[in-house]
Order: sequence, then structure tokens, then C-alpha cells
Amino acid sequence: MSLFDDQIACNDRRQHMTTQVPKILFNATDFEARKLTEDDLPALQDFFIANPEYFLAVNGMLPRPDEARQEFEDRPPADMPFDEVYMIGFVDRADHFVGMATVLSNLFAPHVWHIGTFIVATSLHGTGTAGFLYQRLEDWAKEEGAYWLRLGVVAGNLKAERFWEKVGYQETRRRTGAQLGNMTHTIRVFVKPLRMSGLEEYLSLVARDQPEPES
Repeated sequence: MSLFDDQIACNDRRQHMTTQVPKILFNATDFEARKLTEDDLPALQDFFIANPEYFLAVNGMLPRPDEARQEFEDRPPADMPFDEVYMIGFVDRADHFVGMATVLSNLFAPHVWHIGTFIVATSLHGTGTAGFLYQRLEDWAKEEGAYWLRLGVVAGNLKAERFWEKVGYQETRRRTGAQLGNMTHTIRVFVKPLRMSGLEEYLSLVARDQPEPES
């Protein structure tokens, strides 16, 4: 995936320079959120290797040698329609990765956006950076047309559960038997309404996230 469709040009050097311009999705004070391309995969892989905690907690193993490419190419199954996948890199003023996120627009239904991955550098945990970057991500998604944000959290990953609850997400249901890497998990499906449209309207659109009936 490239940022621009390159036009045929005689000046190869100018064409090469054009493809190197990063696409900035939004600014966040000392950070930029960029839409990543294949050119960014080596730096993203280095970020994953330097910050393996997410992969150990969720997959039960260190990042794979091609983890960045796997993340870049990952798509939902054919029965889960969506519009666009945004792989986002958060970079600081020195152009170093401090975090990343994967966001899908209009998953299952219009205005339903999904956060597939959200990782912030371990060195920044406890500084408020994760909450700040998340809030800017939420604001951007809302500006782009999201009415609801959804995501899945591994049950028992207490740090992640507390974080998403703190920023306003509510559990709608649980799914058991999810195979992630070397581990099998129960996944808590979390949803956050961003506008006047509430959970009831969301659940009418995304029936798969409706709470399971009590036995």
C-alpha cells in the first residue's frame, strides 16, 4: 500500500521523493499520528521487538520475525464487511515510534469503527501518554464519522481491562475459545458510543455483539 498513486515521470528521483512523504492523520501535541505504509514496516517491527509485553500477554509468545507485516496485511473474514484499515504509527518529535494502532472503519455497519490493536511503548506506561494518545485517536475517529468504537479485550489482562473501562468502554458480551498465538482466551467485547446514539441502537445494528441470554 502506497501513500500516492505514482504518475509515470522521467525524473525518477522526484518520484521517489514523492512516495516518502508521510500521511499525517492528526497531531497530538508532541506526537504525530501517521498512516503507515510498507516502507514503515522495518521501524514498526523494531518497535514490536522493543515492546513485547502486548504479545506476551495476548499471544503467549514474543513478536514473530514478520509481526509487523502480519499486522499490516491482517484483514477480517469475508463475512465481516468494512471500508478501510488504518494502520497508525504514533511518532515523537525525533521521529521515533512511541505507539501504534490498527483501526477499521464501518465494520459490520455504517459508523461502527473497530480498534484492532493499540500499543504504547512500555517506557511511557504510567505517564498518561496512552490515555492522551487514545483520546486524540477517538476524537479523530469521531471527526471521520464514527458513532461507536468497539474492541476486544482478553479477559484477565487486568491492565488492558482497567484502561478501556477507564476511558468509557462498556462490555456487551463475551466470546470464549478465541485462539490467539499459543493461547486460548475469553474475549470481552467492549463498545463506546461517541454521540447521542447509544448502546441500544448499536446492538440493533450489530446483532453479534448482543449480550448472551441468561440461562
